[in-house]
Amino acid sequence: MNLFDLTGRVALVTGAGRGIGKAMALALADAGADLAMVYQNNFEETAAAVAACGRRCLPIQCDLRSATPAQLGDVVQQVVDHWGRLDILVNNAGIIRRADAIDYPAQDWRETLQVNLDSVFFLTQAAAQAMMSQPPESGFRGKVINVASVLSFQGGIRVPAYTAAKHGLTGLTQALANEWARHGVHVNAIAPGYIETDNTEALRNDPTRSKAILERIPAGRWGEPADLAGATLFLASAASNYVHGTTIVVDGGWLAR
Repeated sequence: MNLFDLTGRVALVTGAGRGIGKAMALALADAGADLAMVYQNNFEETAAAVAACGRRCLPIQCDLRSATPAQLGDVVQQVVDHWGRLDILVNNAGIIRRADAIDYPAQDWRETLQVNLDSVFFLTQAAAQAMMSQPPESGFRGKVINVASVLSFQGGIRVPAYTAAKHGLTGLTQALANEWARHGVHVNAIAPGYIETDNTEALRNDPTRSKAILERIPAGRWGEPADLAGATLFLASAASNYVHGTTIVVDGGWLAR
């Protein structure tokens, strides 16, 4: 038995159009899963890469900044209507807004919490309802992977809303695992460190901040989206069937310092 085989599984990944979400989606497709992807502006490149893996792709456009619980439930329903099941949910989509906390804009606070925490809960709630209606296969009914951050454990600088959301996400991961583990729905998280994505572009373009960050990473380099593939496949597959409510840190050793 190949514990990492996802043949016949259906995965839903948010923010799969680029960066970490794209890398996670391709890791799942390469292991055999068909992909539904929630996107806002682009999906074509990821869809083509999924097809190159020999898997099918269902793009679903949804703006998580304004999506209501009902609209997020509809996203899940589209997946179930299309493929008859949903096995894996990856809550990757996230935004970051940088400003001094003393005058942090209310709109930035609301949008960041909406995308990074509120939408995660309601999408996961709908997904879990679908998963629990399915018979268990390979020891599980569903796998939920939340993308947290090293700022789930630290305060960060000039990112109060992002930090609050990511701290909340690790707590939510544990809370949902406590309720749903007995039903065969696994809820876990991955906490990336400093990865080369659009969200970290401002830091990488700041010579002082970039140098300070790089000097602290024991691995001696910024992470790449592909560095998340292994942890994603582990948490999405039968290999993690006794893993509930945990957060796997993938940070090049950042938190060890």
